[in-house]
Amino acid sequence: MTVDPVPVDDEGIDVGRIPAGVRAVLVTPAHQFPAGSVLSPRRRAELLGWARDVDGLILEDDYDAEFRYDRRPVGTVQGTDPARVALFGSVSKTLSPALGLGWAVLPPQWTVQAHPPPVVDQLALAGFVESGGYDRHLRGARLRYRARRDRLVAALGPARLSGAAAGLHLLLHLDRDAAAVVRKAKAAGVKVADLDGYRSAPGEPALVLGYGNLADSGVEAAAWLLRQAMTTA
Repeated sequence: MTVDPVPVDDEGIDVGRIPAGVRAVLVTPAHQFPAGSVLSPRRRAELLGWARDVDGLILEDDYDAEFRYDRRPVGTVQGTDPARVALFGSVSKTLSPALGLGWAVLPPQWTVQAHPPPVVDQLALAGFVESGGYDRHLRGARLRYRARRDRLVAALGPARLSGAAAGLHLLLHLDRDAAAVVRKAKAAGVKVADLDGYRSAPGEPALVLGYGNLADSGVEAAAWLLRQAMTTA
């Protein structure tokens, strides 16, 4: 298979720039990684129209759908046209990647036999969901991550940030070489990522800042060290 990159902007994937001949596209409509955009209603309609026109398949990764902080989570594209969309999700971020539990909701013609996760793990998750424990866990996690994100944004001070208030990362835009800032920050004990590591061609300098594993007590110190690295890079 050949992978063709497609540009992404503030509305999500630019459907009009999907290359001719492509018949399957992978998207993260709820929260694009790493740009942080949410697929707009207009682009959702365009994407479904593209799939019908080319007899194609949309692979929807329900990435970060559970973690939206400024409004209610958006619905899936799959719910609009189940015949054209394969929906994938997991509990890797909401619970733990060690569980190895995920799901796929597929159009009938794409359903295949696969090796399922251990039955005991599936039953444990089912019990957690049915008891209401999973919903309570998600509500608590959303509150914690939103508070942590707010603290990070405040600690970074007057910086140009982008990305929806969702998920466990945001973008910090720079006016200097991102790779140099990454090296300086690493030397100071702060690990950040150069946005160029996640895209097919270099662009405006920016850093991807993940805060999922950042201790609440360390937010301000990490932000201060990062600001110092930006100053000296």
